[in-house]
Amino acid sequence: MMSDERVMRDIRNWEKQWEDYQATDFTAIYDQWMKRSFRNVNPKAKKTFFHQFDQWLFHTHAYIQGSAFQTEARQRILTSGRIFRSDIEYLEDMRKLPIDQLTYLAHQQIAKGKLYSFAQGGLTGAGGWLLLGIDFPLMMVMNVRAVQLIGLTFGYEINHPYEMMLSLKVFHAATLPKRLQKEAWEELKMELSHDTSPFIYEGDEKLTNERWLEQPMKQGMKSLFILMFRKKMIQGLPLVSMAIGANANYQLTKQVTAFALRFYQYRHITQQTIPS
Repeated sequence: MMSDERVMRDIRNWEKQWEDYQATDFTAIYDQWMKRSFRNVNPKAKKTFFHQFDQWLFHTHAYIQGSAFQTEARQRILTSGRIFRSDIEYLEDMRKLPIDQLTYLAHQQIAKGKLYSFAQGGLTGAGGWLLLGIDFPLMMVMNVRAVQLIGLTFGYEINHPYEMMLSLKVFHAATLPKRLQKEAWEELKMELSHDTSPFIYEGDEKLTNERWLEQPMKQGMKSLFILMFRKKMIQGLPLVSMAIGANANYQLTKQVTAFALRFYQYRHITQQTIPS
């Protein structure tokens, strides 16, 4: 199909971002610093730390999937799909739709996710210590949910073990620094070969590691800048802090949703798992 070929060309062009990317001297220094720092950490303590973080992501995923908010979103996705095909009854029926229509519906979810992140970041910039303290976990929750919604739009039941791990790995890869994303992207494509049953996951269940910690550190720097400019009022509002929070959160969601969309587009085209 011409649409599939065009989208695949778009994906290939999108992949070139990693070929053109050049790490800065600061990035190289940071990488060396991280390696030296974690070399001195007790291996058992390091393993426990990242295991706990992975468990938090698993529980977050399960909580979102069990929420009424997500159930309503799932029904809205099905209703939107029926605009194009009236015979869509179950979520996997969404895979009957051509790539252009699925992409259109996914962009609706992406637009909402960006708006929510922008608003949440602005509130963080304007609020007190409580909002600043919950900013990072809330952003993680919102972006995990954004990946889930894109997966649901493409017809995959995210509450199944295989789909749960795949969506979390997409989230993890999407939040990695750009210089590390190419390797994660290739690993995700390999994960598709493990798609033997949605109820069984046969791959590695580890998610986070020291390479991923750059994202929390970026969030910490954002919080620091918000605090620095919080007292700079414009017409009674800390507009600079609000702009910093809104833009940073928007950019993160933009990065995550763009990555997730490309992955599920690639999966739809290469697998073409259309229910009978």
